[in-house]
Amino acid sequence: MKRTAAPHRSIQPALGRARASAPSDRWDLSHLFKRPDHDIDRLTKDFERRVGRFESWRKRLRPDLPSQLFLNLLKQSEAIAADSNKLGAYAYLWFSENTQNPRARALKATVEERLTALHNRLLFFDLWWQSVDEANAARLLDASGDFRYHLESIRRFKAYTLSEPEEKVINLKTVTGRSAVNTLYDVLTNGFTFTLTVNGRKKTLSREQLSTYLRNPNPRLREAAYRELYRVFDANHDILGEIYATLVKDWKGENLELRKYASPMNARNVGNDIPDEATSALLAVCAGNAGVFQEYFRLKARICKVTPMNRFHIYAPHPADRKRYRYADAVRMVLDAYRSFSPQLADLARRVFDERHIDARTQPGKLSGAYCYSIVPGVTPYVLLNYTGEARDVATLAHELGHAVHGMMAERHTAFTFHSTLPLAETASVFGERILSDALTAQERNRSVKQGLLLAQLDDIYATVLRQAYFVLFEQRAHDMIAHGATAEDLAAAYQANLREQFGKAVPVPALFRWEWLTIPHLFGSPFYCYAYSFGNLLVLALYHMYKQQGPAFVPQYLALLAAGGSQSPDSILAHMGVDMRDKAFWQSGFNTIKHMVEDLEQTIV
Repeated sequence: MKRTAAPHRSIQPALGRARASAPSDRWDLSHLFKRPDHDIDRLTKDFERRVGRFESWRKRLRPDLPSQLFLNLLKQSEAIAADSNKLGAYAYLWFSENTQNPRARALKATVEERLTALHNRLLFFDLWWQSVDEANAARLLDASGDFRYHLESIRRFKAYTLSEPEEKVINLKTVTGRSAVNTLYDVLTNGFTFTLTVNGRKKTLSREQLSTYLRNPNPRLREAAYRELYRVFDANHDILGEIYATLVKDWKGENLELRKYASPMNARNVGNDIPDEATSALLAVCAGNAGVFQEYFRLKARICKVTPMNRFHIYAPHPADRKRYRYADAVRMVLDAYRSFSPQLADLARRVFDERHIDARTQPGKLSGAYCYSIVPGVTPYVLLNYTGEARDVATLAHELGHAVHGMMAERHTAFTFHSTLPLAETASVFGERILSDALTAQERNRSVKQGLLLAQLDDIYATVLRQAYFVLFEQRAHDMIAHGATAEDLAAAYQANLREQFGKAVPVPALFRWEWLTIPHLFGSPFYCYAYSFGNLLVLALYHMYKQQGPAFVPQYLALLAAGGSQSPDSILAHMGVDMRDKAFWQSGFNTIKHMVEDLEQTIV
């Protein structure tokens, strides 16, 4: 099951023109299934029959298989994958509506268990394909059409693949092992409660409720919220540290000791089809440009009158940042911004609303945050938001719709090749945010409001570029330290050193922030995932610079990048744009754009 960025295409009228009805803020899951919770047994029996028919080919597979027969088997496999993706998507989307719904939780657990069992029965085909000799593999690849990159990716893992019984055991044990331990982390940390005194009244808050105070205009309240957040995590650092160490050891045991990847991060890089030297260049450039954000925070301290600046206040809001946006206005703003760049993208984004594939309204029990679930080609993606009217929510809408149009642009590809690989999965989403920000900034004449827009943009760029890169730099050290017996206290000291290198003398970091790493779910559930954010955001900043230089001539190149989906390697897709991901100069061009933004911000200070 994938919950990645974006799928589909049709022409719809743009928002911003007169319409009879307001944009939808609740989704309709019946486009996937009517009531699978009532029909799960019949659905899974149907899958079992289809998987059984596919399994019947097991003993007839041979390297000299006729090309057309091979292609027919691929299409059967794709059909099974597409329908199982739809069932998995329904279960997750329904669960997301209300995580406290016991029937939704039960369906999600049942679907995950049954689909894992079915996936195990299909493993033989991938293992057979990896065993095919090079000459026959080349012959079959030439006849595979759009399945080609999917097949190349399976063979890319050949050196790291175990025997079929071993792979089945790992799949089964992941459900009750790594996945269960990570779920324990989620259950434990999402169950934490926090106490904060606001306007003389003591409040008991969830983490999400507490987090709103981290950006509060009152500096004392911001500091108090941070202190309460880390007080609770510090009080639980023993068990959370053990959970983290267990997950890190599991990653090492499977990926280094069994699969023989070159390093803990190499396992992620191979999965993303990104060369080690590219991520090394990316992280080196990020670390080398920490001073850009240190200068930004010095300017922000002056603008927001934060004295002295420290880590409690890096997300202090601009004095003029009080505006709230109606949902309908947010939709109009985002779609108008998209239309100014490409009417085609605006029409695709519009369809998410017209087909009622967005759930934006906050409600009790709803999954926190936001995501876009791109399921299969030809099915408009589903988008979840928790819209409260803040400017940040408008940017989030632009971001998630970027994921959606990415998948829609790539709908001509197979279910295996329309999802872009992880480092490119953030391209359209972040580009969508840039389109919105640029449109709002360009039309703004009020100096104070423009200043606030720049602050919001730079805050987000810091959070999604430099901060994410330093998470990965910490992970690299933490995985090595745990292999040598480090304790949670040792890791906290290493994380504190990481923060002080990141912020330098510009932003003092109080000691309590040494526990921040315990609060980052990606470090637990998806090791080394975070560099994809740095990769995607710097890539977009560099591409956006190309757009500003080339103007409308850039648009067809960008649309072609989106339309490629995951049908080619990231290296190949970016090469069409003239990008070499191993070249530090390319990543530096992204930081040069950030530098110009910081300089523009300085010009707004009277």
